[in-house]
Amino acid sequence: MSLKLYNTLTKKKEEFTPLREGRVNLFVCGPTVYDFPHLGHGKTYTQFDVLAKFLRYLNYEVFYLQNITDIDDKIINRARELGISWKELSLKFDQVYKEDMQALGNDAVTKYARATDFVPEIIKQVETLLSKGYAYQIADGIYFETAKFKNYGKLSGRTELKENDSVSRIDEAVGKRGWNDFCLWKAEKPGEPSWSSPFGYGRPGWHIEDTAITESHFGPQYDIHGGAIDLIFPHHECEIAQMESASGLEPLVRYWTHTGFLNIDSKKMSKSLGNFKTIRDMLKLGTSPSAFRLWALMAHYRSPMNFSEEALASAESALKRLQGFYLALGKDVGQVSVEYQSKFRTYLEDDLDTPRALTLLWDIFKDEKVSNADKKATLFDFDKVLGLNFENQKEELIPEEIIKLAKEREEARENKDFQKSDEIREKINSLGYEVKDLSDGKQEISKI
Repeated sequence: MSLKLYNTLTKKKEEFTPLREGRVNLFVCGPTVYDFPHLGHGKTYTQFDVLAKFLRYLNYEVFYLQNITDIDDKIINRARELGISWKELSLKFDQVYKEDMQALGNDAVTKYARATDFVPEIIKQVETLLSKGYAYQIADGIYFETAKFKNYGKLSGRTELKENDSVSRIDEAVGKRGWNDFCLWKAEKPGEPSWSSPFGYGRPGWHIEDTAITESHFGPQYDIHGGAIDLIFPHHECEIAQMESASGLEPLVRYWTHTGFLNIDSKKMSKSLGNFKTIRDMLKLGTSPSAFRLWALMAHYRSPMNFSEEALASAESALKRLQGFYLALGKDVGQVSVEYQSKFRTYLEDDLDTPRALTLLWDIFKDEKVSNADKKATLFDFDKVLGLNFENQKEELIPEEIIKLAKEREEARENKDFQKSDEIREKINSLGYEVKDLSDGKQEISKI
């Protein structure tokens, strides 16, 4: 089997073939850095981190590019509220974002690209669109005329707004020719940052930064573009319109991939709705980064997930059980199981089916035909993609003595020797650990 990805453009799974053999250019829309990243960011960027790592696992050379929107209305308005400069605000939350991604194990990005570092490239694209007749100038700035691009709407299959679209990024201005014409270059306003250009001082629009950045690194066409589902319209639709109009080539991107929402009470988690929880808040409450990562991978990347404290707690419990199984394997590392590796690859080649891939962790731990040393090697192999950090697991997390006692207790329970089982439990407690009986008959060990 070869890798298949669901392509939002064609609305079907397609066999993945990159433009250049052996190399993948992957771009994912990064954050607007005006506040702390929330768990929705954590979910999306964890899932794309796994995609990038799996592509490398398949021996592709991957250039994973992510933009950082460091100039935007939201940044300017928040900086005013706080009484600081837009630059100070954006630099602070740029760093916060990268620290939070590292905490979650999202380290597959090759390069982060700030929008303000590509102003000359943005201006060049705007000039091209003006010269080709796709853009026009009004007092408010330079706008792209969507009516001139006959395929506008081909990604989303529509040209109208819906409830969960990024409606805050629809540019409103007197003099626009069409309601969904979008701003390429915002004219200078008092008290706002601006850059010199042939069409006057101003700053970039939101959509144009992405295509200027990707064209600089990949050229006018590349392999995979990712982002959350709310970016399909109008943001990604606008990217297609401006880049294909400027270059005269199509498609801009061969495979469009989008992650499902992270919901709270069945509503999208977002800063604009005020129902978001930050990554840092979650970590301060004691949830381990690996547990959040495990939780994010328990659902398919295209599926919506509903956030709850109980769901995270369940993932934390599952992770501890996996860690306990891992520590019981001993220190020897053998050979990767060909059978399990083949299944792992097959599941992930089917549109990155991480839920099925995760089931293999439980299966291999229970498989008595595979030696402990080979289980450990196979686990390390899987973790190149999953990033659950087993290889750096500290052996002293749960001492072998405790694990041994827990096994003896489990055997006593199976033999219905409940007095012995209780005695072993008390001994485990006296050593600073507790054992919890789970509904599936297994045990969970944790430090008191």
